[in-house]
Amino acid sequence: MDALARLVEGPRARGAFLLQTIMTPPWSVRIEDRAPLSLITVVRGEAWVVPDRGDAVRLRPGDVTITRGPDAYTFAGDPATPPRVVIHPGQRCTTPDGEDVSEAMHLGVRTWGDSLDGPAALLVGTYRPSSEISRRLLDALPPLLALPGDAWESPLIALLEQEISRDEPGQEVVLDRLLDLLLVTVLRAWFSRPGANTPGWYNASGDPVVGPALRLLHGDPAHPWTVSALATEVGASRAGLYRRFTELVGEPPMAYLTGWRLALAADLLRDSDATVGAVAGQVGYGSAFALSTAFKRVRGVSPREFRRTAVPI
Repeated sequence: MDALARLVEGPRARGAFLLQTIMTPPWSVRIEDRAPLSLITVVRGEAWVVPDRGDAVRLRPGDVTITRGPDAYTFAGDPATPPRVVIHPGQRCTTPDGEDVSEAMHLGVRTWGDSLDGPAALLVGTYRPSSEISRRLLDALPPLLALPGDAWESPLIALLEQEISRDEPGQEVVLDRLLDLLLVTVLRAWFSRPGANTPGWYNASGDPVVGPALRLLHGDPAHPWTVSALATEVGASRAGLYRRFTELVGEPPMAYLTGWRLALAADLLRDSDATVGAVAGQVGYGSAFALSTAFKRVRGVSPREFRRTAVPI
């Protein structure tokens, strides 16, 4: 599995919320759900995304925007329209005065808004709180990115629009896969732009030497990897792999593996009741002491301290 797909799995492991939103003017929705990543595309009419910091962006059918939380922002038919609805964590919907309108704006299967006949329709995919493992992806993204419809080609938006209001067996699985495919497709188009500030791990994923090495590290992080063992697996010299990996990824192979293992360990510590020793074994450390030493050296706290202060997801 390549780095982009593996990093998308971080937020995916915690699920996503997909909704069709239909609105009539004048409309404006304030988003304060603190979601780490949301993907929104216009399928009918137009909309503006108005970040708290930065310029408003106009979206037309086929355009896609990705927002990176936890910053709040506003979606509106007109950027001058004050918010009528506020979306809180957990998809709780209220008026700006705090009146709950979740039921009143429920329009059917995965459909929300003020009228089924509204001229503005959007598809909104919100990934729930992210994992430590996904931070490499989130850190590579700006707070707001907008991809014009004419900058990429994909049938996925039309497929999502067709599928979102169906209520059939396996429908959630279908929608989850389509949403992930759309996210990966949009990110590939974004990173492939001329002059794009592309992260090292993304460029390295396509390299004939470093790409397979990354997939080995991601696929079996608990294996007792060494640079020599990786080089043997990918058919390169030890020095050649070390040099090329460091050049493309931005850090040596074992430093990358350490960061990957500790991110996995952090997720396990936060989201499970496994002992520190059990977590150590799952991510490639021979003992609780070895994991604790590495964890404190890199993250500044012990695994137990991290678990005690981390907010469960």
